[in-house]
Amino acid sequence: MHTLRKRTYVATTPERAWAFLSNPANLDAITPDDMAFEIVSALPERMFEGQLVEYRVRIPLLGRRTWVSELKHLRPNESFVDEQKIGPYRFWYHYHGIEPAEGGVWLVDEVSYAAPFGPLGKLANILFIRRTLERIFAYREAAFARLLTPQPDGSRPSAGGMA
Repeated sequence: MHTLRKRTYVATTPERAWAFLSNPANLDAITPDDMAFEIVSALPERMFEGQLVEYRVRIPLLGRRTWVSELKHLRPNESFVDEQKIGPYRFWYHYHGIEPAEGGVWLVDEVSYAAPFGPLGKLANILFIRRTLERIFAYREAAFARLLTPQPDGSRPSAGGMA
């Protein structure tokens, strides 16, 4: 089992961060283009406990894969979890947290995951998977700053599903 932890500071409110994160359609805006991310399931404007979200994503060396996540442990303006039910990992449990901070929030991601393919998966994690996840989360950090931080003129950027 492996764990990836990231904390990203964003100059926004917990409510605004939650408005963005609680709309599963916004996942596309924080996913690198080369992953060819596509949501397959119909989505409501706001996530709900037990919601299943199906999407397709390009995984290097594996091609396009179906991924189904269950959204659970929802605590509005604070946190939620997405847990892979079907997908490329043997195990994937992703905690998303919002922690108030001076002038903004910390967006906290903690992913516990296990690669498929036994010993080959362990080697793949060392050679490739971990670096790919680090790259994806670096992209997310820049996307959060772009989408949630007020502009110099005081206006807020627009993003899907935000008030």
